[in-house]
Amino acid sequence: MPARPVPLETLRLIAAVRDALAEHLGADATVDERPLFGCHAFMVNGKLCLAVKDEDLLVRLPPSEQEATAERPGVRELDPRGGMPGYFWVEPVGYTTKAQWRHWITAALAYNPQAKASPRRARARAAPTTAPHEQAQKI
Repeated sequence: MPARPVPLETLRLIAAVRDALAEHLGADATVDERPLFGCHAFMVNGKLCLAVKDEDLLVRLPPSEQEATAERPGVRELDPRGGMPGYFWVEPVGYTTKAQWRHWITAALAYNPQAKASPRRARARAAPTTAPHEQAQKI
């Protein structure tokens, strides 16, 4: 099934994040871009740092700043029930000025070295110790 087209505003936001990361980290940084939970995620040093979904920017910040960050204009928690502390959606009203934009990029990058990396999942299960035809005979 072909992927649905990405809106122009989303593409612009993805490009802006890409440019900001290149500006802050330089060309030698390890930044991986990948789809993740319906978002375009930017992984810095193997950890989710920023993501884009539609016109919203997902930032990962210290969980200790949860309350203060959630009170900022245009910001909402990723999980309002509190299951994902430190992850916030920033709506366009929250990043329209250069100062606001710089704040979110800088804050997410500053937290990245302390952020915990998610454990990698095994891609494939171990092969069975007996051949399939032998298993069928044992049944």
